[in-house]
Amino acid sequence: MWALVVQVFYSIRSERQLMEQMRYNVLLRWFVRLSLEGAVWNHSVFSKNRDRLFENEVIESFFTEVMRLDDRQGLLSKEHFSVDVTLIQARARQKSFRPKDGSNDQTPNGGGRNAQAV
Repeated sequence: MWALVVQVFYSIRSERQLMEQMRYNVLLRWFVRLSLEGAVWNHSVFSKNRDRLFENEVIESFFTEVMRLDDRQGLLSKEHFSVDVTLIQARARQKSFRPKDGSNDQTPNGGGRNAQAV
């Protein structure tokens, strides 16, 4: 789960890129408790395990606990909340992302993720 936190904080776009950075970045290896001699996870296995975390609501309970601890320490403000929507869109899965206006177009040419080049 700590690898997911690293991926979000460093805006790493894919599990493949995350695993590549884990191969050479000692700080990231330390943060996720992976020894210098330890093998880096396979990106596809990592993706499957991530999906299991979302299915079992482990991530939601983790961040709920983080919010509870932050609130207890007075680190949260109820006056203002902002989100960088570009980060949310970047993290959304292409196949599940649907525009609010109801259109089904996911790319400018309207073909979705696997569209043929025009």
